[in-house]
Amino acid sequence: MPRVAYVNGRYVQHISATVHIEDRGFQFADGVYEVVSIRKQRLIDLEMHLDRLNRSLLELQVPWPTSRRVFRFILKEVIQRNRVANGSVYIQITRGVANRDFAYSKNLKPSIIIYTRKTRQDTLETANVGYKVISKPDIRWKRCDIKTVSLLPAVMAKQAAVEAGAVEAWLVNKQGMVTEGTSSNAWIVTLNDELITRHVDNEILSGVTRNSVLKLAQKLNLVFVERAFSLNEAIHAKEAFCTSSTALVKPVIEIDNKKIGKGKVGPITKILIENYLSYMDTHHEAY
Repeated sequence: MPRVAYVNGRYVQHISATVHIEDRGFQFADGVYEVVSIRKQRLIDLEMHLDRLNRSLLELQVPWPTSRRVFRFILKEVIQRNRVANGSVYIQITRGVANRDFAYSKNLKPSIIIYTRKTRQDTLETANVGYKVISKPDIRWKRCDIKTVSLLPAVMAKQAAVEAGAVEAWLVNKQGMVTEGTSSNAWIVTLNDELITRHVDNEILSGVTRNSVLKLAQKLNLVFVERAFSLNEAIHAKEAFCTSSTALVKPVIEIDNKKIGKGKVGPITKILIENYLSYMDTHHEAY
């Protein structure tokens, strides 16, 4: 069965899906996106993703291409047509098509793209594998709180990580503080068993999985603090991990070739992995 994508009002074969050459998302990265995880035929934290998408659109002054109700219907239709039980759905909305000019008309029709990807379902065994990360300077713009498709600095850092045999790059600002990963939020556990992740500001994206993990930490009575931490503090932490809709809770056992803690997945990380997988299986709407 061929893959199906939704592009500007039409369900088309994924292999032949196209956008206009003067779409502002293609020419100016003038658009936003979301990635929603699918597990056991459930959309994970869909409403939080749509709320964040709404915020990103408002910040760029791009109108919704449909009502939210219709949008939800299209989203689920794409998933069902592709028969995705486990994986993710990608959503991209751009300002639309116009003659190439930095300035834009306020009455452009937004472009919308939705497609899916199948992946294997994470288990406790696969999720408890430790990974390596490297650090790279954070050279991104000053509005990282908007989930835009302008991702070149993150692409460059991620490629550097892959070439170094790592799974992710943690970005470090001029003050030596870790902001986030190229496609994930960064976390550490201190020697006093405090769970630390950076506070939300314009330097990071407010991750949906990040927010869900914070709620789980509170439910589990774990001590956590939302604050900045330095690369040096991360290297000397007891545990480390990162979170995202696709990575879920991913343990980090090495940063810049230096072992974190004992160089193994730590107990607090394991607790959060177990509880987050359970949360995904029991708290989300089926489609």
